[in-house]
Amino acid sequence: MSIKSKEIVLSKNIWLGEPKAPIRLVEFGDYQSEACEKANESVSLLLKKFEGKLKFNFRHFPLSKINQYAMKAAEAAVSAAQEGKFWEMHNILFANRRNLGTISLKAYAREIGITDKRFLDNLVNSTFSWQVRDDLLEGLKLGVREVPSFFINGNHYTGNPTFENLSKAIEQSLLMNNFPSES
Repeated sequence: MSIKSKEIVLSKNIWLGEPKAPIRLVEFGDYQSEACEKANESVSLLLKKFEGKLKFNFRHFPLSKINQYAMKAAEAAVSAAQEGKFWEMHNILFANRRNLGTISLKAYAREIGITDKRFLDNLVNSTFSWQVRDDLLEGLKLGVREVPSFFINGNHYTGNPTFENLSKAIEQSLLMNNFPSES
């Protein structure tokens, strides 16, 4: 008798944008952070501006000491990813960053179409906390100390992460890779 085990969808494997894009933008962030919420808006604009040339990955870096709901919100995103709804949960979490209690997270899951009846149990039991912790540890290893922290093709971006500044850095990276930035 064989038991089928479902492979867990890892955050590091969830990308938004063109899979073969020459520019990889990775953010380490926290769903309760106002700065990360603003960065999320910038990333949406960047994905439109650099369509076909940019892909984006969000990694969890909950600042649990100052944001008490950040860890559970990150776990909710990972749980949603198991049903292919990571980005839907990601966006609803930022849209409601001031209301991320467990009951609210369950309501958001329902709103985006999560069908797993164990969603609340997974949150209560911290089923996906190890995945969030893996992101956090990788971020620390890469030198992340604050959120949002961005990496462009593996290089830590240290400037102010505004749309304009990130655009310039992405254009520069495109030029370095001999890929014209004009669409």
